[in-house]
Amino acid sequence: MFYRPEDGHGLPHNPFNAIVTPRPIGWISTRDAQGRENLAPYSFFNAVAYVPPQVMFASTSGKADRDKGKDSVANILETEVFCVNIVEYAARDMMNMTSGPYEREVDEFTHAGIQRVECDTIACSRVEGAPANLECKLTKVVDLPGEENIVVFGEVTGIHLRDDCLKDGMFDVTTFQPLARLGYRDYARVTELFSLNRPGES
Repeated sequence: MFYRPEDGHGLPHNPFNAIVTPRPIGWISTRDAQGRENLAPYSFFNAVAYVPPQVMFASTSGKADRDKGKDSVANILETEVFCVNIVEYAARDMMNMTSGPYEREVDEFTHAGIQRVECDTIACSRVEGAPANLECKLTKVVDLPGEENIVVFGEVTGIHLRDDCLKDGMFDVTTFQPLARLGYRDYARVTELFSLNRPGES
């Protein structure tokens, strides 16, 4: 099968997001200039650089009560900070509850019964007890082709690691089984690892 996206695929559901998988989920917490908080998951998310450490996430739809993007993007444009909370398998239902199209006044921490704690390097809350939290300051917002496609880049200014996820000095993802987004309504979790040495490495 071959198709040009501009012509459509002719399938019952769009296969694009099932092709590029698995995708890590960035559970993004933000706070607006009035102090109202928001928590929402984004599966167009990843780390993009080591030094300094940097991440990105993309918002691909808007809201009727926002001029640009979703609540997360609007809040970041106001305050220039955000936090990425890593999603473990055990938090799948809470994460999913925060994905709803709520009004801007709704605090998803409260709505989903999620405990919060203040970040150390930025004025924002983070998910308490998450396997890891990445506190970020905004570096760039890029508008992509399309009506509401916006990419947010941030530099990581603080990193929290849950103590039980550290094994022999390494961050062991099998201790919490990170959740990943697949296509359609499907998800996966990491339960086992294997290693490969690059050419020339011993």
